[in-house]
Amino acid sequence: MKSFGKNLLNAMLIIAISGAVAAGVTAYVIKSNENCSISSVQEDGTFKQPLQTVMYNGVAAENTDFTYAADKTVHAVVHVKVTSTVTVRDRYIDPLEFFFGDGGGRQRRQQRTGSGSGVIISTDGYIITNNHVIDGADSIAVTLNDKRTFNAKVIGSDPRTDIALIKVDATDLQPVTFGDSETLKVGEWVLAVGNPFDLTSTVTAGIVSAKGRSIMTGESDTDKIMSFIQTDAAVNPGNSGGALVNTKGELVGINTAITSQTGTFIGYSFAVPVNMAAKVVSDIKQYGSVQRGMLGVNIGDPEFIKNTPQIKAYDPKIKQLEGAYITDFAERSAAKEAGLEKGDIIIGVNGKKVTSPSNLQEIISTFKPGDKVRVKVDRYGTEKEFTVELRNVQGNTEIMKGGDSADILGAAFKALSEKDKRQYGISYGIEVSSISKGKIQDCGIKKGFVIMIVNDEKIGTPEDFYSVVDKILKGNSPEQGLLIKGFYPNSGATRHYAIDLVD
Repeated sequence: MKSFGKNLLNAMLIIAISGAVAAGVTAYVIKSNENCSISSVQEDGTFKQPLQTVMYNGVAAENTDFTYAADKTVHAVVHVKVTSTVTVRDRYIDPLEFFFGDGGGRQRRQQRTGSGSGVIISTDGYIITNNHVIDGADSIAVTLNDKRTFNAKVIGSDPRTDIALIKVDATDLQPVTFGDSETLKVGEWVLAVGNPFDLTSTVTAGIVSAKGRSIMTGESDTDKIMSFIQTDAAVNPGNSGGALVNTKGELVGINTAITSQTGTFIGYSFAVPVNMAAKVVSDIKQYGSVQRGMLGVNIGDPEFIKNTPQIKAYDPKIKQLEGAYITDFAERSAAKEAGLEKGDIIIGVNGKKVTSPSNLQEIISTFKPGDKVRVKVDRYGTEKEFTVELRNVQGNTEIMKGGDSADILGAAFKALSEKDKRQYGISYGIEVSSISKGKIQDCGIKKGFVIMIVNDEKIGTPEDFYSVVDKILKGNSPEQGLLIKGFYPNSGATRHYAIDLVD
């Protein structure tokens, strides 16, 4: 009788728990610090898995309070209104122009306005936003949560991470508190704060759906650093540049993109991790451009390479499927000089686990040239560690002065010595000292080429060249490309190259 009563009690307990789950109710039937097993073998013997109930010491989702984080953040998020001038073609085409002109209709200049969001990061008016929000702007107006409006100026921007730093002339502003995107966990609650559709101070909630997500955002994605936080918090046009914060109200990301076929939110949004964004704006403020430390490696996904035999880099000896597989090295590679080899899979940097190529990009993006990092690799099943001194795009550890121009051109330059000038019979010019991926390589210029004239301007130093490029990129020049004149020392014949900077 006692055995029957015990079995009946167990059966009733299982039914009670099952019923609670089916009804969508969170119920903790057994409160204990240890895992408990309840035997539930049915008479026909078809169910033998014991029911596991575990004491949960966290906070239930429905009990999470978002009001503190929202109140702490809305005053640090601003509305950014941008006015720009664009060239458009009239719909009406004059018949004579169609036959004897360019056939495309008359061009005219037109003013357009756009809007986004920004995040106050200092009491004296520095604000983070997206590069695509302020790109090409003639004027920028920033409206605070208390309705005050200020004109803003661009301090600098970085298209590769889609981050920009702007400033307003104001004091005693309420900045956001920085968090740590590295410790952010998948499943953690986050809030997206911004101005979608010009609706100011809008707060939406969701969870972190994934980290280190690589997505396609444009034609030049191969040049971009893509390691996004993915969330299901609703983000729409106008949210760009706004804050992604945790439940403590700490900034963990800058909202940047959505995946959508309609242009509005359909369940996924992406943010630049704050650790990466903070490094970018700190460099812009301190140096005027982003200082990128580079390993000098070409990388791929080891699982993809292992399972794709037609890829030339396919390696049947791959043991590790997580990390970043080294397929090749740059011309002047810090990693190669430190001892890394093709086929190595990078699995850690400074004790941090590397799970994918995009994850490696995110970690390395927080360092600058000259920093030394410990890189752990899996070499066909054996783990090895190397110390690598990171370099800049020009292959050295110096502070870069070219900024975006150096990144886009993808080459290093050096001024000619007096000896070189006498030998070549010239009084000015710069030499292409090394080449990586970029516009210089794309147009066919090779290492050793001497550049003398760019867009009718004499070039005597690398800074002269960068200055010409910067004017075009910032819209301060009527030109949209570069016409480069120079020669190769071994031939002496004059060569011309054309580069389109706005394609």
